[in-house]
Amino acid sequence: MDGNGRWATERGQPRMMGHREGAKSVRRLIKAAGRLGIEYITLYSFSTENWKRPAEEVEALMSLCVAYCRSEMDELISNGIRVRVIGRREGLSDEVISALHQVEEATNRASSSGPTLCLAINYGAREELLDMVRAVARDAQAGTLDPDSISGSDLEDRLYTTGMPDPDLLIRTAGEYRVSNFLLWQISYAELYVTSTLWPDFDEHALHDAIRSYAGRERRFGGLGGV
Repeated sequence: MDGNGRWATERGQPRMMGHREGAKSVRRLIKAAGRLGIEYITLYSFSTENWKRPAEEVEALMSLCVAYCRSEMDELISNGIRVRVIGRREGLSDEVISALHQVEEATNRASSSGPTLCLAINYGAREELLDMVRAVARDAQAGTLDPDSISGSDLEDRLYTTGMPDPDLLIRTAGEYRVSNFLLWQISYAELYVTSTLWPDFDEHALHDAIRSYAGRERRFGGLGGV
């Protein structure tokens, strides 16, 4: 969800104003996705690399995360949206962990008729793969997993996203042309869509443009089209 800072800078506002506007875009996107029948939305909310940002901005982002979880919980439940959080808990404050746990628990207990909202917080794909390899090594050492019989599904079962389908479409806002350590295993065959729209301006029309672009593509998965 790129472009929050640039959006604010263009308007002579503090970067945090851009992040707050970006949070509003999240609500719009989830509602629009539900109307389109999209079943899973994963938002790259805070990466493991984002810790390099100024301490004040990191603290403000964490406060925004807590505020979002608390203020949006009833809205998420009323719209039948389940929340799932992926990423490392280590490094997050107790307050953030508690807020994330509460919104996960509350939305998963409720009736779920809408999409699953997956929040990637303190997430990095390389870290995820490293954690997966460690889990495989532990199970192999314990004798519960035969190294010679390890399959792709064995690895997927040990990823943070276990039980979720791989993404069909990866959207990059603000004209960024890189995947930035995001779901490296899972996006192997995802279609990429890049828009110059900054995240706070990403609305339902922008989402429809992305979906139309995706719908016009032929997905061959390494095979031959039309076969």
